[in-house]
Amino acid sequence: MTCEVKLTGPSMEQRIANRLKNSGDAKHADVVVQKGDSPERAITNIHHSRNQQYGDGERGVDINGRRRDVV
Repeated sequence: MTCEVKLTGPSMEQRIANRLKNSGDAKHADVVVQKGDSPERAITNIHHSRNQQYGDGERGVDINGRRRDVV
C-alpha cells in the first residue's frame, strides 16, 4: 500500500526558506546577529534602548492622531 501526498501552495524549497528566515523586525533593528547556519540557528534583532519614531511626526498630535494641548 502506498500513500501519495499532494501539496498545494508554495514549493517545498520555498516552505523551508520561509521557515529559516528572520521573523523579527530586522528592518528597524539596530543590530541583527545570526548564530549558526543550520536549521537550528538563532537570529537575534537588537534594538537599543531609546524612544523610536517611525515616519514623520506631527507636533501636538499623539500616536493615535488626536490633538493634545500644546503649551
